[in-house]
Amino acid sequence: MASTVSDRPGYGQLLRTPGAWTFLLPGFAARQPFAMLTIGIVLLVQHTTGSYGSAGAVAAVSGVSMALFAPQSGRLADLFGQRAVLLPGVLVHAASVGALTALALADAPLWALFLAAVPTGASIPQIGPMVRARWAARLGAAPGRPASPLMDTAAAFESVTDEFTFVIGPVLATALCTGVHPAAGLVAEATLTLLGGVLFAAQRSTQPAPRGAATAAEPHRSALSVAGVRVLAVTFLGIGAVFGGMQVSLTAFAEEIGRPGVNGLLYGVFAAGNMLAGIACGAIAWKSGPRRRLLVGYVALTLTASGLWAVHSVPLLAGLGLLVGLCIAPVLISGYTLVDTLVPPSARTEAFTWLTGAVALGQAVAVTVAGQLADARGASTGFLVPLAGTALALATLLTLRSRLTPRAGGRTVARGIGHREPVTVD
Repeated sequence: MASTVSDRPGYGQLLRTPGAWTFLLPGFAARQPFAMLTIGIVLLVQHTTGSYGSAGAVAAVSGVSMALFAPQSGRLADLFGQRAVLLPGVLVHAASVGALTALALADAPLWALFLAAVPTGASIPQIGPMVRARWAARLGAAPGRPASPLMDTAAAFESVTDEFTFVIGPVLATALCTGVHPAAGLVAEATLTLLGGVLFAAQRSTQPAPRGAATAAEPHRSALSVAGVRVLAVTFLGIGAVFGGMQVSLTAFAEEIGRPGVNGLLYGVFAAGNMLAGIACGAIAWKSGPRRRLLVGYVALTLTASGLWAVHSVPLLAGLGLLVGLCIAPVLISGYTLVDTLVPPSARTEAFTWLTGAVALGQAVAVTVAGQLADARGASTGFLVPLAGTALALATLLTLRSRLTPRAGGRTVARGIGHREPVTVD
């Protein structure tokens, strides 16, 4: 249940946080490539091989590689600082994307594309988790005391920013690949990664204080050792299945009807729904806790995703895609909000990267499976992947929902500027 917008801190107050703009603007530029990479790979490899299955498999390798390496990148950022991890990472990523692009254009064998996809995915800069960690550091969230009432607003703002990139990124990559050159999407992705990443890394004053090299030798308790983080990771796997299944299936659908240019429009509508829901979530003073919102949102996501496979017209698919997008943002925001109640600041970036990596892994599997289904049985069967992924994740979430309650003696989180009294996390 929600009260009026005035009961909670708004976006204006959030954006007046000292130092916020110094990392928000370069962070926005640096995270654009994340939304361009998968679709850029799919469009280039499908052009050179003629197979959505092969294209999806190469994109999946990069996604799995990211899922495996992203948490390690997050841990290193917690230990040594974001700048120390980010600068070499963007250089490796730009070089890896260049190598993958050159191999694809040279009609290299599939195994060579797989090899090039590994460092491409492993080196994807984790800008989103780093920005979220900076918000948490600026807003003073810490174990044992209530989080700032602005933390929910920050989580919503970051979800909106992420989804705005998924409005712009795939549309931009598709336009470049179809209107300029099949490799243009990946070239733009590598260029933006390098420039945006360097600018973001230069903002040293707002990065969270690293734990330091002295603690690196001490026993490290991974954020994944927290049961609630593991449940959230499975939940985010299902969201990744939606992203990956939609990207490939919408592309195949547009090709089937002879209108390849409509792919970017359809995916943009889907991502726009996510963005609009994120804006609304950040403007509402929720009385219910993030765990309850996560459960309700996931049920709605699964139900809306269940009808995608049966839709065969552009207007209906756009409308249903919009509804699916509207259901994703509340789930993401609730999940990221719960992280602050489950893990200490020293492991926060790592925790965020586990969730981001889970999305990438779910996307990778979905891209592969949906690509194979689209090749064998048509685009409509590829839409079964978002349904299967969300249904399996929902079953896990309902079964293990008690793991999302913090154990630290009933830690509380303040909700809303007009409700200063702590409210137990739901």
